[in-house]
Amino acid sequence: MGLNDVVSAERVHIGFFGMRNAGKSSVVNAVTGQDLSVVSEVKGTTTDPVKKAMELLPIGPVVIIDTPGLDDEGTLGELRVKKAREILNSTDIAVLIVDVTKGMSREDTELTELFKEREIPYLVVYNKADLTGGIEASKTDNSANNTGKTPTTENRSIYVSAHTGEGIYELKEALGDFARANKKEEKFIVVDLLNPGDLVVLVIPCDESAPKGRLILPQQQVMRELLDHHYAFVSCQDTELKETLCKLKEPPKLIITDSQGFEKVSKDTPGEIMLTSFSILMARYKGGLKQQINGAKKLSGLQDGDTVLISEGCTHHRQCKDIGTVKMPGWMEGFTGKKLNYRFTSGGEFPEDLSDIALVVHCGGCMLNEAQMKSRVQRCVKAGVPIVNYGMAIACMHGILERSLEILKKNGELS
Repeated sequence: MGLNDVVSAERVHIGFFGMRNAGKSSVVNAVTGQDLSVVSEVKGTTTDPVKKAMELLPIGPVVIIDTPGLDDEGTLGELRVKKAREILNSTDIAVLIVDVTKGMSREDTELTELFKEREIPYLVVYNKADLTGGIEASKTDNSANNTGKTPTTENRSIYVSAHTGEGIYELKEALGDFARANKKEEKFIVVDLLNPGDLVVLVIPCDESAPKGRLILPQQQVMRELLDHHYAFVSCQDTELKETLCKLKEPPKLIITDSQGFEKVSKDTPGEIMLTSFSILMARYKGGLKQQINGAKKLSGLQDGDTVLISEGCTHHRQCKDIGTVKMPGWMEGFTGKKLNYRFTSGGEFPEDLSDIALVVHCGGCMLNEAQMKSRVQRCVKAGVPIVNYGMAIACMHGILERSLEILKKNGELS
């Protein structure tokens, strides 16, 4: 897979924040070498977050995010500020742009506290150094805003001029340092659960709700990971599983199924073969596995009138048998015997206030990066609201949750 083929959810997300007219968009354009954002002397030109997936040396594949000004005014301004703060939920590295001629504002300081609270590594970039005689002069004039500490990955100030390009190279190198210092351990979706020579069967139903002519992202990712690590796999639809297993000389180590086929696949899978779903593996990969297992156990406790939030990380055309808006509510009411209320969100939308929600049922989160998925899980935990993903909810409602987690228990991840 080339750098340009890396999906957005797997890229380092770098968010640029700051006050209106601090020069965020100009710095973003200078860093990327592209006219990614509109630049104007008029305050508030950037009205919505602007995202761009690209390769940025020396980091590699990234998503650059330019956000609206934090001091935007009026009703629309408040919504833009809210949107900018939501970007924090998916930010791996934050860059705070400060107008060096004005120094740190109250909003800037509050934002750095928010970075710390959410444990987001950040840089403070003082822009417009050309207006104060260059970088060295800016450092002297702005000494009150400088921490005086040796630059580290926890605390670092950079002085630049987006207008002249001075300091931009140093900023890019600093971002590379941050990315390396905060690089997470390599994670796997499934191959670390296997032994050399193991065979895997992937069950991929192709019904009317499946995307035409392509596979969904978790299926692609699992296939690529298996190929990259030299594991063989066989794929089939749920209607062909029995026949496929009969044709194999030896039984597979593991069957991974699309969540919607869980019930039939479980019936057709011999007890000695381990079974799980793409969705459950994505919960393990993205984070929040144990919280979502606990959330599955809350399904049976739902009462008449409870509100369930069904949230998907992607946006797609809803079909007549859509899993989120049609199938999941049907399964839940059949399982609980209760009349429930539903709210639906998709894409980047996820409510801050969960006080009226009894349970969150979330998709596997393949289109969300790890930071964003963890943020949603932690928001639920903080609000005391259980969360479960599609795969675990479906497995629980069909009485096969314990079986679907067996491979994780054998790997020592669950007690």
